[in-house]
Amino acid sequence: MHNAGIAALGLNWRYLAFDVPPDHLRAAIEGARTLKFIGLNLTVPHKLLALEMMDELDASAQRWGAVNTIRFEARDAQGQWRPLGRFAGKVPDTVRAKGFNTDADALSQALREDIDWQLLPGTGVLLLGAGGAGRVAALKLASEGAGILFLVNRTIAKAEAMAAEIRKRFPQQQVTVGYPKNKVDMVINATSLGLQPEDDLPFDPKQFSLQQTRCVYDLIYRPAETALLKAARAAGCRAANGLGMLLHQGAKALEIWSDKPAPLGVLRRALEKEVYGK
Repeated sequence: MHNAGIAALGLNWRYLAFDVPPDHLRAAIEGARTLKFIGLNLTVPHKLLALEMMDELDASAQRWGAVNTIRFEARDAQGQWRPLGRFAGKVPDTVRAKGFNTDADALSQALREDIDWQLLPGTGVLLLGAGGAGRVAALKLASEGAGILFLVNRTIAKAEAMAAEIRKRFPQQQVTVGYPKNKVDMVINATSLGLQPEDDLPFDPKQFSLQQTRCVYDLIYRPAETALLKAARAAGCRAANGLGMLLHQGAKALEIWSDKPAPLGVLRRALEKEVYGK
């Protein structure tokens, strides 16, 4: 996706993937800073860990409490911090790391585009998973007034901590830990269950049925159809995978690094070719 976008923008950059264990994250970020990388994307499990490793946090990272995009910056001749991509010649030696979060807005946009979902009074959402992605999703939905949020996580204490944070930051938001007894408008899977073919469903069928909802959104995009999405479609639910969220968070990251509008169509085609083989 990013390399297709970079080529379309005529940038002499290359996007590469690196496996970095959590205990090496700080060293990896410092290495990228020293090598004067343009920026980084972070995925599970680095988004929360990176918060304390940034020199500066954008309002998005502060609001959602997670970093998935880093932009390296240096001071220009006027003393203003500028993205490294804006320096045509030699980059100053003093470089800072600024953290952003592009996940939250990308989720909202994907839900609107992919399942035509709108927040309505009394809307109920069952959110599965309280990790980095689940936390951002919960906070974003709470900020938009998502009726009542039902939080389910393998470790109950983690879901309870997230519920407490939501109540503190968004006092008007109704939130409860556990499965809904009645119908909800949407189920969001923010767990990793579904990445492997042998994975169980990310919810307990004894406590919840897909007949209780009309929409299912799975943040997983590979495989393109998880067991959850297959079951959701069989139950007559409107369903979508996380490709749209991946697209929009990536497009925003590219704009943060380049200061140019992202070529959304190019990015989308590259993603669909990779995931669906189209």
